[in-house]
Amino acid sequence: MIEGAKGRINVIKDYFQLIWVENEGAFLGMGSDMSPTLKLIFLLILPALVLIYVIYYIVKTKELDRLSLIAFCCIIGGGIANVFDRIVYGKVTDFFFIDLGGIFKTGIFNVADLSVTTGMIMLLFSGIFSKKKKEV
Repeated sequence: MIEGAKGRINVIKDYFQLIWVENEGAFLGMGSDMSPTLKLIFLLILPALVLIYVIYYIVKTKELDRLSLIAFCCIIGGGIANVFDRIVYGKVTDFFFIDLGGIFKTGIFNVADLSVTTGMIMLLFSGIFSKKKKEV
């Protein structure tokens, strides 16, 4: 069992598992050993400020394409969920784990992390496609 895990369910053999881990740090538990002051700054205040700025950017930018708008909404939704959990519980609960036998393996993550990551990937594609449209 993974260190710190409180429970595990194999959904699809060892390829997809639900593993209950309470994460006091950031991505993959990074920063879990920081002082309470640094955690407050880097895991609550800074993400909250970034979320406020992204919301402000969406409201002020009138020429966002649909993909960018959806991407920003995914990022905001996931970000708010993780910040909320940190404010209320002091940690986030991670539970998804994927291991495709050496081909692909993730850390343990949650739906909010998936939403933020999906939003970032969509934003990347939006930037690539909008540059190609401008060149043509």
